[in-house]
Amino acid sequence: MKNMYAGLLWSWLLLPLAALPTRAQDQPATPAATPPATPAPAIVAASAKVVLDGQWKGELPMPGGSLPVTITVTDLAGGGHFAVLDVPAQRISHAMLNVEQHSDTLLFLSDELGCRFTSQLSVDKQQLTGQWQLQTFKTPLTLKFSAKPAPSKNFKFPPPYRVEEVAFSNSQDNVRLSGTLTVPPGEGPFPGVVLLSDMGPQDRDATQGDYKMFGALADYLTRHGIAVLRLDDRGVGQSGGDGTTATTADRVRDAQISLNFLRTRPLIDFGKLGLIGHGEGGNVALLAAAQPLPPAFIITMAASGAGGNEVLSQQTAGFLKAGEIDTAQQANVKRQFQLQQELSVKIDEMRAKGANAAQIETFVAQQQMRQRAEDKKRQEAIVKQQKALLEVIRQTADNAQAQAIVTNMLTQSNPGIDPAMVQARTALMTSRWYRYYLGFDPQPDLAKVKGAVLLLHGVDDDKVNVSNLDLLKKGLKDNKRVDVRRMSGINHLFQGPVTEWPLIGGEPKPVLSPLVQQTIYDWIKLKLAE
Repeated sequence: MKNMYAGLLWSWLLLPLAALPTRAQDQPATPAATPPATPAPAIVAASAKVVLDGQWKGELPMPGGSLPVTITVTDLAGGGHFAVLDVPAQRISHAMLNVEQHSDTLLFLSDELGCRFTSQLSVDKQQLTGQWQLQTFKTPLTLKFSAKPAPSKNFKFPPPYRVEEVAFSNSQDNVRLSGTLTVPPGEGPFPGVVLLSDMGPQDRDATQGDYKMFGALADYLTRHGIAVLRLDDRGVGQSGGDGTTATTADRVRDAQISLNFLRTRPLIDFGKLGLIGHGEGGNVALLAAAQPLPPAFIITMAASGAGGNEVLSQQTAGFLKAGEIDTAQQANVKRQFQLQQELSVKIDEMRAKGANAAQIETFVAQQQMRQRAEDKKRQEAIVKQQKALLEVIRQTADNAQAQAIVTNMLTQSNPGIDPAMVQARTALMTSRWYRYYLGFDPQPDLAKVKGAVLLLHGVDDDKVNVSNLDLLKKGLKDNKRVDVRRMSGINHLFQGPVTEWPLIGGEPKPVLSPLVQQTIYDWIKLKLAE
């Protein structure tokens, strides 16, 4: 890909002028006239917070004419920027750019394309003026601001791959499963994966509010040549059955049936099938890999190496209905965003008073340490309460009696809590699945897993502690094809730090970490090539 982009860009310099797709078609190939001098715009102050969100468009001067270019920028919550470059005449679409700010200079660069744009922002924030450089070729460039076009509410661009609604049956449990199969363009056969969701009922996209973890992952992998099957959990969407009664063992059978379904598809390579599981779905994937007809590879995302009792003690708010927002997590995100803004204001105040870089760095480290201590104290209190609830359920076999005790404990420890929420959580905590998972131990079957395994876990996971990686490694110690990735700054939903989220309407919106997506794809590609 890098060579292709570089070749396209070099064609600006090397192709005959008549072949250049420039704005100056049908004009004689004469040296480009020096553009008339324009007054230099006033430049923003070096200490200003730079807002770039929008599209920056201009004409790149070339011998014999010019090329229209667009840089689209999305501001991130932490003050950084995500940017992509479009040069339609050269078939360059959404090429990623790194954005750096050095004093009053903004630098857009791409190592892949071999180009950079060194610029300054005008005081009215309506244009970027500077120098474009491709290898040794340099030229002045001015880009003017325009707002991003508002997306149509009723229109969506069709994805560049095949999308099919599918359904098949788990005849052993008399359950019909429904979902979406996405297949790359071309003749195939393609490698394929099944996505397995975390505990609690979830739809095929693993939707939580505006965040669609599996929808994003399926799109990314399919665009990169891997077919993806994602399913509604039992009792959700178009799938039958009851998700609240389905145990981990039931979900293993669903995973096996899903693999068998992919093995029947003519465009999919039945010898290159894998399972990708999130949370409990990761444990489901490992259990399925320990059975006859295992997948070729397994990827776990925050799977547990500890027993179910320990995992559930870390859970803070029961489990959500499909598509619901985790209000506790949402509140935590808002709190982090607010703290980040307060920290940014304080840093600006320190700079204004003459603080040097070392003093600011020390202050930031102290604030982060204090915040971690507060988070730890809060989490310990939650775990203590949760363990007390679990002990009641474990010791009380009668559901009615257990529900009465749990209801009373939740009401007393959470004044003002919605009674409907208490009732729903109490019913869940005494369900067939919950009681089964309290006694679940992932360790005994790990020694039976022989295929390639990638264990992913976010260091910032507050649902399933990253220490579970060591427990999984211990259980898989005889498997020489196990890789482990501890991912800094990644939480349980495999989102990056809030400061790296895009700002939509002034609020940070969660996205599946690009690093996580890239890591998954690169590992699959590597293992399939072995």
